[in-house]
Parts: sequence; C-alpha cells; structure tokens
Amino acid sequence: MAILSDEGLDLIFRKARSYNGYQDRPVSPHQLRAIWDLMKWGPTSANMLPARIVWCVSDESRAKLAALSSGTNGPKILQAPVTAIIASDFEFYDQLPKTFPHTDARSWFMLPDGTPNAPSVEDAAFRNSTLQGAYFIIAARALGLDTGPMSGIDKAAIDAEFFAGTAYRTNFVSTLGYGDPATIFERLPRLDFDEVNRIV
Repeated sequence: MAILSDEGLDLIFRKARSYNGYQDRPVSPHQLRAIWDLMKWGPTSANMLPARIVWCVSDESRAKLAALSSGTNGPKILQAPVTAIIASDFEFYDQLPKTFPHTDARSWFMLPDGTPNAPSVEDAAFRNSTLQGAYFIIAARALGLDTGPMSGIDKAAIDAEFFAGTAYRTNFVSTLGYGDPATIFERLPRLDFDEVNRIV
C-alpha cells in the first residue's frame, strides 16, 4: 500500500502551523468547494456528516463574526480572507436516508414515540462535526492553505446571527488563507508516545 511522502506529512502535520495572520492573497470559491469535496470523505458515524459550514468571505460577514469573538480573535477574523464557522446540525438524521440508505439509520436516533432522542442526537452531532472540523484543517493544509482554529467566540450569539431558524449550532470557527510566517511563535512542545500511551 502506498504511504504519504515525508513532504506530504510535513505539509499536513509536522511543519503545518495554526496562523494568527495571513498574506494579502484571496481564497477563491473554487478553493472552498475543493476543501469540502476533500473533507467530506473523512469517516463519521453512520456516514452522518453533521457538519455545516458558513464561509465568511464578505467584509460584512467577517465584521459580524469578529464582533462576536473575544480578545484578539476579532482582529484575526477581520484580517483573514475567509473565516469558516463549523457548526453541528442537530437534525442530521433527516439526511440519513441519503447518506446511509441501506438501512433505517434515522430510527437509531428516535425514541419509541418517534421524537428525537436528544442526548443521543447531541452527542453524535457534536462528536462527528468535531471530527469533520479536523478534516477541514487537514484538507485545507493538503490543498496548500493555512488555518487558525479558535473557540474564543460567543457561540449563542453566532447561532442567533448566522443560524436563526435552523437546527445548526456553532462548534468552532477557523480563519483560512495563506499564513503569514511573521504571525506565529516558535513551535510548542508535544507529548511523547510513552508519556500518554499504553499498549495492552
């Protein structure tokens, strides 16, 4: 089986960084679609694909999002060419007849009376949209772009501004573009295998 080259591993993991600022270079709608068309292949439970993304590209949308972010996150959003809002769809089960058609997977998330099993739905939606958020970062890096994921945001306010009238709830946001190396610090240490792993 083929494995990714050292250059590819560096691009996605070993030399990749989370950026605080970006070069003055645009990101095209074609590139945004390419990110989705790559990240959608990452595994999720029962192929549920609960992530929903709003790509804030316009000055207006980025200003609205920046105003709902804390500390230094607002200026980062204003400076980046794109910021993605990664949300969880808490009605993802309505898409299961399409994404998992060989059985009635929708029923797995329903109570006997046919109403949604809220704890099960919330757990699955959050966990799997978080996985998809990680796939978003990997896909962007694989396509030559950089990201700056952040959780210092007012999720409830973002939901009200961007997701009113839907079952979508904000998970996290991430800036996106061509990273400016001047905006990052020295790489922080990571934990070694023997510190946090056991083989049993």
